[in-house]
Amino acid sequence: MYRFRSLRVSLACILALMGMANCSGPPSKGIKIIAYYSAGPNKVDGLPVEKLDQIIYSFCHLQGNRLAVDDAEDSLTIRKLVGLKARNPNLKVVLSLGGWGGCEPCSDVFSTDSARQEFAQSALELNKLYSTDGLDLDWEYPVIEGFPGHHFKLDDKTSFTELIKALRQVMGPGYEISFAAGGFQRYLEEAIEWDEVMPLVNRVNIMSYDLVGGYATVTGHHTPLYSTPQQRESTDNAVQYLIKIGVPRDKMVIGGAFYARIWEQVPDINNGLYQPGVFKQSLDYRDWDAGFQGFDAYWDDVAKAPYRYDHAHQLYATFDDERSIALKTQYAIDKKLEGIMFWELSLDKPSKGMLDAIISAKEKAQ
Repeated sequence: MYRFRSLRVSLACILALMGMANCSGPPSKGIKIIAYYSAGPNKVDGLPVEKLDQIIYSFCHLQGNRLAVDDAEDSLTIRKLVGLKARNPNLKVVLSLGGWGGCEPCSDVFSTDSARQEFAQSALELNKLYSTDGLDLDWEYPVIEGFPGHHFKLDDKTSFTELIKALRQVMGPGYEISFAAGGFQRYLEEAIEWDEVMPLVNRVNIMSYDLVGGYATVTGHHTPLYSTPQQRESTDNAVQYLIKIGVPRDKMVIGGAFYARIWEQVPDINNGLYQPGVFKQSLDYRDWDAGFQGFDAYWDDVAKAPYRYDHAHQLYATFDDERSIALKTQYAIDKKLEGIMFWELSLDKPSKGMLDAIISAKEKAQ
């Protein structure tokens, strides 16, 4: 084991000498704003691309051992996203693999060196074909259970490291490589060899949302900024853990949620917070005016998180809003992180929405 680990460290040193290990590049003014996008080609032209540093196309998938675009509509979406560079020449457009439910074969495919090499070569070829700027890995999750029924095993941890090394070797220093990381403690502790991976990637996109997910039978905040006595999982918990183990601040991006999660059958106690319930649905931010009819609004000043409760129908909702996303933006600035990302761009309102709240907070801090 020690011998193999030494080989991994040696490779990281070699890449550092080649200028590959510190892949962040010159910083943009202020924090970066990164948007995932999954809505298809028809909405691309109306995207507020001037406000963004990066768009992550979501999602590509595996076909055999290769990264693949699913169909002609997805291909058109990517080409239109790249076309947005005419409006914002500094924009980066990155392809993404996987997503929740989108990486079923990842554990098996990435377990062999030959498959990792084939995948890395295909990622380079797709980026050249579409004139995109890199790859974001959204494998949910190595080592620990993610989407029900998907394979996972302990060896995924080293497989992920070897996959990152293969990608950097094949794609070189000119392409972005990032990964979406679960923001919950078990992922942070068990899924990733942080000391091996972080020198080779541009950043980690911390999914500091869904921290109370759709399988939870007790309500909480799904995307809080800070922990509470009742809930350890939070944005700050993830960031502080990663700082403690040596992950560079300027390679961390925290996440915001442009959607709510709603539970039903929630007792009318504590306005539904930290109560038993049954997950009902997600609700896009753009649909809140109609979807939150009958809900009363509340604010948790410890978590810095909003929530709502419908007393008549015993419905509980947790989400980010303009206030909480602005506080997350300020947090990223104060902690000297690289930026903030969010799921998902098409869920925003056309104006005076969540992205505008991020922009406003960023501008106030400059």
